[in-house]
Amino acid sequence: MCIGTELTRGELVNSNATWLASALTDLGFDVVEDVVVDDDSSRIAATLERLGKAVRVIVCTGGLGPTTDDLTTQAVAAALGVKIVRDDASLEAIRRRIEKAGRTLLASNAKQADFPQGADIMPNPVGTAPGYGVTIGGASAFFMPGVPGEMKRMFEDHLVPRIRTLAMRTTHQVRLRTYGLPESLVGERLAGVEESFPGVVIGYRAHFPEIEVKVLARAGSNESARELCDRATTEVRARLANIVYGDVDDTFAGVVGRVVRNRGFTLAIAESCTGGLVGHMITREPGASEFLLVDAVTYANSAKTRLLGIDEEVIRGHGAVSSEVAAAMAEGVRRVSGADVALSLTGIAGPAGGTAAKPVGTVFIAVAVASGTTVTEKHFPGDRHQIQTAAAYAGLDLIRQACV
Repeated sequence: MCIGTELTRGELVNSNATWLASALTDLGFDVVEDVVVDDDSSRIAATLERLGKAVRVIVCTGGLGPTTDDLTTQAVAAALGVKIVRDDASLEAIRRRIEKAGRTLLASNAKQADFPQGADIMPNPVGTAPGYGVTIGGASAFFMPGVPGEMKRMFEDHLVPRIRTLAMRTTHQVRLRTYGLPESLVGERLAGVEESFPGVVIGYRAHFPEIEVKVLARAGSNESARELCDRATTEVRARLANIVYGDVDDTFAGVVGRVVRNRGFTLAIAESCTGGLVGHMITREPGASEFLLVDAVTYANSAKTRLLGIDEEVIRGHGAVSSEVAAAMAEGVRRVSGADVALSLTGIAGPAGGTAAKPVGTVFIAVAVASGTTVTEKHFPGDRHQIQTAAAYAGLDLIRQACV
């Protein structure tokens, strides 16, 4: 349950619900409802009373802040029919954190030390709003701040120890990350898996340009569910083959980076249409400094000439978006950096700039290594962001192939 008018109005993406549903599923819970309620005390209380009759555990985020629209505690107290009381230890912890930041404790801050009478208080080590737990109807209900970083820390530190034993633990799930096929073709490859493994449900989540495949097994015990899930996952991996690049905690750029690092190679990149996106994806992952030497965003033709040493005649003769310029970019950045592997991308991301011969979405991607240079021509559909993202993934995939 997530509370906040900014969520019901669509002003904020509800990332907390996605993260919590996944974490609770991993613990063995069957998540049956995801509800969003605006900052209205009566609606919050009514929703809690309804859920308290229907489920065993309620996990709630939001509405514990210092402002007048933070009404969660008021609503919980109303649903329970109890008073709101102030906790001195929580107040002192809030005071210390605020004064450490050079501010003065205000009455609005002190409000965050108020709890429904009898609540089990959960300290917040990274923020000012503590969480707490109560019993509503037949459910154990837990309330946490809406700030994602604070919520996740509190969930791991305080909720998991409290709710782990409440999970039925008759399910087990494996999540696989894939790249290279659209959702429809991934689904076709996995047709019949559920029939071959009764108790298994295959789910899909498209996150362009990736497809996440979820293998969920349900059995009489957690051990049986895990064994069934493992067997089904082996079959899924065999059918999907090399489009599976990792598990739920992996990223495509991180996996590609590990391949480069494990080979002991160094990498250089020259980007035009992607504007540094490939380098950003790689450096977002830890350990990139071990292999990435340079990411040159040579957007202008003059930069391609001055920084990469590309002959102006090559650009004039073939155009900046061409296989010849892509090859020269990769070879140039490899030469100036001394890298083992070099990647380049040049294309038309749109929405304007396309021609009949080279429409929007045309991208040339080159990889240069000691044995030579290969250029791949791609045509990506979609808007500017989608074309840039698709091109960046395709470039990373070509790096991976070059390092095998």
